[in-house]
Amino acid sequence: MDWSKIKTIFIITFLILDVYLLFQFLKIRDANKYELITEATFEEKLKADEIKYGDLPKAPIKAQYYSAKPKKFKKSDLNRLDGEAAVLKDETTIQAKLEKPLKLSSKFEPADLSAFLKSDVLYGDQYQFWEENDKQKTITYFQQYDSYPLYHNINGMITFHLNKDNQIVSYEQTYLEGIEKLTAKEEILPPLKAIETLHQKGILKPKSTITKVELGYSTLIQLAASQVLAPTWRFVVDDKESLFVNAFEGQIIQFNSDEKNVVE
Repeated sequence: MDWSKIKTIFIITFLILDVYLLFQFLKIRDANKYELITEATFEEKLKADEIKYGDLPKAPIKAQYYSAKPKKFKKSDLNRLDGEAAVLKDETTIQAKLEKPLKLSSKFEPADLSAFLKSDVLYGDQYQFWEENDKQKTITYFQQYDSYPLYHNINGMITFHLNKDNQIVSYEQTYLEGIEKLTAKEEILPPLKAIETLHQKGILKPKSTITKVELGYSTLIQLAASQVLAPTWRFVVDDKESLFVNAFEGQIIQFNSDEKNVVE
């Protein structure tokens, strides 16, 4: 037996095996590199879907949880309303009928109601315009706190009712009081991260344009006598639809009438 030849064969075999293993290693490494290079950033994905947005609020932004409770109106509160026949629908809701209907311009502007809110509505300067609904003949205002709107809060809103002549004839009002800090301020979700959540869930559609971004508060927990308010991002899409994301936890919030649904 020629041990020298066998030894040479083993050496050549191991060299071939080493070369093969090195080749496989380099192939896998290059493939991984390619995957890293070709993995699109979120901004590139938005561009591919033709989704546009303007300037976003600069991070980091801090906010906190608040507690609040519905105000229980008294008859003495109604006595402060001049020119209105007001009654209590229940202890937290005022129903007021204007003795003289308030005429609005053909194309409503929030400025049309500014003077009336300040002079004729309880805490009127603490509400901001939300929407005009031509079909239901209503104009809705949401209460605000520290300049932040309280979105779709049935305990903090005013609904004005119009007649066929585009006149305000009555309204219903609720009001949140005793708003207090529950926690210290913490950094919230950056707006771009909230947009990414909407995109991943398929709620933000291709060829959309985010035309407005703002921070407000929505009800996180509703109890019998109080509620917890959480910071909430609002994204207006194409000047029509509003999308909401919990600014702490990142859940998508869908409002349905006086109920709120959370998309995990």
